[in-house]
Parts: sequence; structure tokens; C-alpha cells
Amino acid sequence: MYTEILRIIEGGLNKDTKKVLNYSKTLAEKLDGDGNQKLAKLILKTIDKGPATTVTMDELLTTPVDQESRLSIVDVEVPSKEKNLIVLPQLVENKISDFINLVKHQNELIRSGIETSNTLLLFGKPGVGKTSVARYISESTGLPLVIARFDAIVSSLLGNTAKNIRKIFEFAENKPCILFLDEFDAIAKARDDQYELGELKRVINSLLQNIDVFAKNNILIAATNHPEILDKAIWRRFNTVIEIGAPQENEIEELIKNFVDDFKTDFINDEKKKDRLVKLFEGKTPSDIKAVINNAKAHTIIHNSDTLSYEDVIIELYEFNNNGNITIEKLVEFLNENGVPQATIAERMKVSLRQIRNYLNKQA
Repeated sequence: MYTEILRIIEGGLNKDTKKVLNYSKTLAEKLDGDGNQKLAKLILKTIDKGPATTVTMDELLTTPVDQESRLSIVDVEVPSKEKNLIVLPQLVENKISDFINLVKHQNELIRSGIETSNTLLLFGKPGVGKTSVARYISESTGLPLVIARFDAIVSSLLGNTAKNIRKIFEFAENKPCILFLDEFDAIAKARDDQYELGELKRVINSLLQNIDVFAKNNILIAATNHPEILDKAIWRRFNTVIEIGAPQENEIEELIKNFVDDFKTDFINDEKKKDRLVKLFEGKTPSDIKAVINNAKAHTIIHNSDTLSYEDVIIELYEFNNNGNITIEKLVEFLNENGVPQATIAERMKVSLRQIRNYLNKQA
């Protein structure tokens, strides 16, 4: 509540009507939730008499554009009521929960004289779930996610990239939202990178200045696949830094269960098959696991089967591992090694059982 009051005062001092209205509405919603409906109604009644309205979807969707390409430089996602699935190690989950609680309890922190920065940097390999974490935080706080589009931000016109960065921060600053800078390394590279042009070296200075101003009163999340190339000064701007790694055995099992929960399977209740699948998925990201299982589901639907089978999944996994470059002999060997009966292999491959045995005998 103190946060909203401070931002309303800031908006008034800066003659920023939009900011005053946006945070007045947020304050009214919090008062109503705390049981002070009378004051909440009074604030909303005062807003209705004002010259403008609070933030709306139309306003959120009127996004800034790059001067050269005329492409929008942000996308806006409104949080869904159903939270995103995230399956992470307990320690990582705890750190994310701590960040969410920092955001939710900012009023109490301010009242206690504790200054905190609601800034989070996520790093890890592609597909491990950094964007899913950002969406989860958006859903947990009820705040829209303003996603910077770096494909449109970086401009060939001299000076336009820095201007685009400033536009993004200005767009997000006066709205209750979370600014999400995905693929952050695209503009946050170290300034001593000898291969970068002088213009891009100046971009980092603009980025740092905007983060410093924005982070005082707003929520910022950034994500990168390449933390090693970030400028050293970037790290100091983030109050919370979390590495998102590849899932371990128990997380892989949980992901498999969640991704197939809308299908009947022949392996979820079969410990031997389930454990083998978990082993086969080791080293894969959540995105990889989801892609393989979705392809197997598609095969099940296309062939009018009522059950997602173990062999459906491992065939798709084999194709995924080999980028589609497969031979029937190698596929038969893989299925046999992973416990699929020869008769089932023959049926799936649409060949005779004798041919399957011949393939396997050649491999022996």
C-alpha cells in the first residue's frame, strides 16, 4: 500500500496523470481486498470524475515501435488465472518464491525502512524454463508481462537502439506491470568486446541508466542464455540472480507426469517403463521433453489410439536425438535395447517378426 501511495505522489509531482490514475486504481483494489471497501469506493469514484481512465488493455496494446522498421518493440501478456507449470529444484523454487514475496510485501518493507530492488536475472541454457518462470511470476503477482522484443530493438540507424531501449522503459514505467528483458545478452554485452561496434558499446550505458531509474519503483526480470558475455556492471543491477539448470531425475519424472496428465498411458503406472523413460530423458530440457511427448501425443491421435504408449514416446525421442536422420535397423535396435517386445516393434514398423529378428541378428 505504501508503494502505491509513493508512486501516486511521484506522479503528482511530475504531473504524470496516467501514473497517478494507474496506481490509484491499484491502491483501491488493495484496500478493497483488505476490507476497506468504503475508502476503495471513494478512490474509484474520484478516479471516475478525473480527466482520464486507469490502464486498460487498449492502452497496454498501444505499444512503442522502432522508428526505422515500425515494428512493435514490446509484446504484452496478461496473466492467466491458471498458473504456468514450472518444475524446478526445491532450492530454485524457494528463491523464486522469495522474489515473489519481495514484490508482494514491498509495502511492509518500505514501512520498515528497508530499500529493496525488485530486479531478477535468470540465466541458463535455452529451453530450461526461464520464460516460464517469468510468466509464473506474472501470474503469481497478477501483473501483466511487458516483453521486450530485441529483434526489433536493435536498429541499423545510428542512435536508434538506445532510443528504443528508453522507449521500452518509459512504456513500462507508468503501468503496474513486470518488464521482461528476454535474450538480454543481445544488448547487455561486455563493453570490452573487441568485436562489437562503437554504437553497441554505447547502448550498454543507456541500458544501465534506464535500469537504475526504473528499478527504484518497478519490477524488472531479465533472462540470458549467455551469462559469460554480460557486462560486469549488469550483474550489480540485479538484486536476485538465479541459475535455471536442466532437470534432474525427480523433476524429469514430474514433468513427464504433467505433460501426459490429459492422456491415458501404459507407462505412468509401470515403474520399469517410467524409470527407463526418466533415464532416457536425462540431459534434456523441459522444452525438449515437452516437444517429444507432444509429438508422441500427435501420433496417438492421428492413429486413433486411445492410449499413449511407451514405444510412441521413445520412437519420438530417438528421432529427436538423431534430428530425423534414422534407419530402420538402428531404430529397431534402440527399441529392443529399451525393452520393447519384438512383436510390438514388428507391428509398429509394419514388417514381419522375422525381419525384426534378422535386423537384430545383424547387429549382434
